[in-house]
Amino acid sequence: MSHYSVVLAKLETQLRVYETDINCFIILRGSDIESLPHDSLIFFFSCHHREEYAEDIKLPENFDAREQWPNCPTIKEIRDQGSCGSCWAFGAVEAISDRVCIHSNSNVSIEISAQDLLSCCHICGFGCHGGYPAAAWYYWRKRGLVTGGLYDSNIGCQPYTIPPCEHHVSGSRPQCKSLEHTPHCKSQCEAEYKNSYKADKHYGMSAYHVRSKAQAIMAEIYKNGPVEGAFTVFGDFLLYKTGVYQHVHGFPVGGHAIKILGWGTENGTSYWLCANSWNTDWGDNGFFKILRGKNHCGIESQIYAGIPKN
Repeated sequence: MSHYSVVLAKLETQLRVYETDINCFIILRGSDIESLPHDSLIFFFSCHHREEYAEDIKLPENFDAREQWPNCPTIKEIRDQGSCGSCWAFGAVEAISDRVCIHSNSNVSIEISAQDLLSCCHICGFGCHGGYPAAAWYYWRKRGLVTGGLYDSNIGCQPYTIPPCEHHVSGSRPQCKSLEHTPHCKSQCEAEYKNSYKADKHYGMSAYHVRSKAQAIMAEIYKNGPVEGAFTVFGDFLLYKTGVYQHVHGFPVGGHAIKILGWGTENGTSYWLCANSWNTDWGDNGFFKILRGKNHCGIESQIYAGIPKN
């Protein structure tokens, strides 16, 4: 057994112990496949567990947030992180954008800026070299995030500045290359935008870790909207097209954060429905399904969410 495996086993034991307390001990194993080695991204984060239990909610066999909240367009959106290990930021701002709309009864539809979170959250990790999903949600609650759309969109206060690229597939965009430098933090909006940076901030009322049980995660999505999840990526995931992904072959290549927006069953196999941030050329138009209920590749052990402030 490798040194990393020994350390991880000890930490996972502590995680089970700390889950019963008010604080939790979260293991974050890297937040993108281009990120730093796993053992350099172990992170201690004190947070609040969501104390809601699935037994209190009758959950459907299949659920798709895109259908449940059709007037919230960001739920359907697939973004592109470009040549930057910023999936930890994208998974967070995508779910936050959805929840802002959902909790406003579809009256507020905005795109929360991945650029703002990536460049200004210095407690979140290493910028384009990977980061911590838990810290991203904490930052949203404490410091707030401005709006910002896709690359070259001119939408919101701070649109994304790193150009899109093709992630492990062929397409019309250039292939992703070596990691970009993390953009500099700027406390100002685009010149033509109507609001000031300070006035454009949107905050979370709460941020929390969802318990690592499928029923609890389903209940959270059903009640409050999509969540951010993270899992270990193996070589065969990069080739995903359709169906329910289950790791069969290939070595681990890193960790990756995504948005989970639903669940269901396909040909007798239970799955999570997820949105990736590798544009629509990858996977099933940017979405994918992964085995549910078995903590496959760690998908159920790192789930984060929060409630927007009105």
